[in-house]
Amino acid sequence: MTQAKTHPSTDRLSQTSPTLFYQVSMSEPESHLFEVMLRVKTWDASVLDLKMPVWTPGSYLVREYAKNLQDFSACDLHENALNWRKRSKNHWQIDTAKTSEIVVRYRVFAHELSVRTNHLDRTHGYFNGAALFFYIPGWERTPVHIKIVPPKPEWRVTTALPPTETPNTFRAEDFDTLVDSPFEIGTQQSYHFQVEGLPHELAIWGEGNLNVERAIADIEKIIQVESKLFGGLPYDRYLFLLHLSAQGYGGLEHKNSCSLNYPRFGLRSPDRYNRFMQLVAHEFFHLWNVRRIRPKALEQFDYESENYTEALWFCEGTTSYYDTVIPLRAKIYDAKTFLQNLSKDITRLQTIPGRRVQPLSESSWDAWIKLYRRDSNSDNAQISYYLKGELVSLLLDLLIRSRHDNQRSLDNVMQQMWEQFGKAEIGFTDAQLKSVIESVAATDLTDFFDRYLHGTEELPFDEYLAPFGLQLKANGNGNDSAPYLGLSAQPDNGKAIVKFVEIGSPAQRAGIDPDDELLAIGGFRVTAETLEERLKDYQPGDRVEVSLFHQEELRTYPVTLAEPRPKSYQLVSVSNPTVEQEKLFKGWLETTLDRL
Repeated sequence: MTQAKTHPSTDRLSQTSPTLFYQVSMSEPESHLFEVMLRVKTWDASVLDLKMPVWTPGSYLVREYAKNLQDFSACDLHENALNWRKRSKNHWQIDTAKTSEIVVRYRVFAHELSVRTNHLDRTHGYFNGAALFFYIPGWERTPVHIKIVPPKPEWRVTTALPPTETPNTFRAEDFDTLVDSPFEIGTQQSYHFQVEGLPHELAIWGEGNLNVERAIADIEKIIQVESKLFGGLPYDRYLFLLHLSAQGYGGLEHKNSCSLNYPRFGLRSPDRYNRFMQLVAHEFFHLWNVRRIRPKALEQFDYESENYTEALWFCEGTTSYYDTVIPLRAKIYDAKTFLQNLSKDITRLQTIPGRRVQPLSESSWDAWIKLYRRDSNSDNAQISYYLKGELVSLLLDLLIRSRHDNQRSLDNVMQQMWEQFGKAEIGFTDAQLKSVIESVAATDLTDFFDRYLHGTEELPFDEYLAPFGLQLKANGNGNDSAPYLGLSAQPDNGKAIVKFVEIGSPAQRAGIDPDDELLAIGGFRVTAETLEERLKDYQPGDRVEVSLFHQEELRTYPVTLAEPRPKSYQLVSVSNPTVEQEKLFKGWLETTLDRL
């Protein structure tokens, strides 16, 4: 990675780069407090500025990591206290005119188990560099040594950073590398395996029903498929960190590792196991796309504020498309399952009214304020660049394949982006990305981009699916379906709470709001579980009385029900596909239409 966009904040530059050493202890894991010491040597300035990142690359939200920091102190080599002050929410400044060696101590509260944050308890310690460490503006390229002091002899350290000769001590070549290298400390189970002659490790914290032998065999297949796509593996060693937790789900990519969080007992059923493999494929694909092939805006990280780009549809959305494709190519699941997964994602998009409001490029730009800060109106006003980016990538793949008889595909786009930008880690612009896609497709895609990236037109699935003998079938809008009310309710301590009201729906026009407590339809009690069946007792156009509590006030609204809406969408074969359609389909998915 490259240097962050910061400048030296010292009043005179040191002739010699400072020596930076971190020690991380956890003497009382039950307190959830990491104890951190930073020693800075050969410092030659009157002040030392320390800043903590507000976000971490790969997770596009300002998370304010400094909020968890406490007990800050600074002293010289002889334990003489140094004066210091806070300059902003994440900026500490220390007076250092009389010393060249500074010792800083602080503690960080760690009780959020996610791939983006820190977690410490009696069973383990896990941390991300951005959420634990300071950087010194202007010296982000300075190497850093990190020593871990486990609280128990049986606890060991797992990280992608190379070890030094000193036990439990590691070296990061710069701050970006430190941020990019999470740590797991505890009694995690580690499994080592080789792929293409390179060492890999799967480290697992937590108990669950994962079949480790099967998982490693499938992970090896994923690695091989992705390596073949990009022409080799761009690392010397790779680490998969897996947390098996109660309800967690997520992943965060790094250049030589990834962190995964998955429900501990969610790995037995085929669907949920396949979802786990998609998560693995997704994060592993990121070691190329995003970590090395990345937008110009992310070429150099600004850790203090938002890093805006319109290209997250490609960074995350295209990666999401490939996380469905890679397990198919790895033969972890078949084409039927692949199309079922795509059908589920199309259903999600087509049942979100926000797709008609927010363009895909805007979704990327506004990731910092919208995607991870959902509210009751989110589905009315926005879409996910993961989801729509995946389906736009599907259309681009189909477009390229149909124009070139499967001799070209989105694979060629990824390969060209890797050769042109990824290998040298040169950030790409939106225009350069478009140019690469157009060169592979051999056609001007301005209209496509204007309509489906920068506009809100419906994605023309059937138009792009037809050459492959497929079509999109809408389900759940027939005569036996419930008429459309336009709200969703969830059970909450025996109550039916309205969670979402679609804009323009009968419910919204009648005045029903999110957080209302739904009580009755037509004078008879209704619950979140029985709402759909009760609506089937009525016909479109019927006027019904909906009773509810609005801010504890009993209200009854007259609502005129509308025509049923599709509940789901399914990719199915067209009737009597042509030879050309069969050929294109087989070239895409390596199977035939009649096997669906």
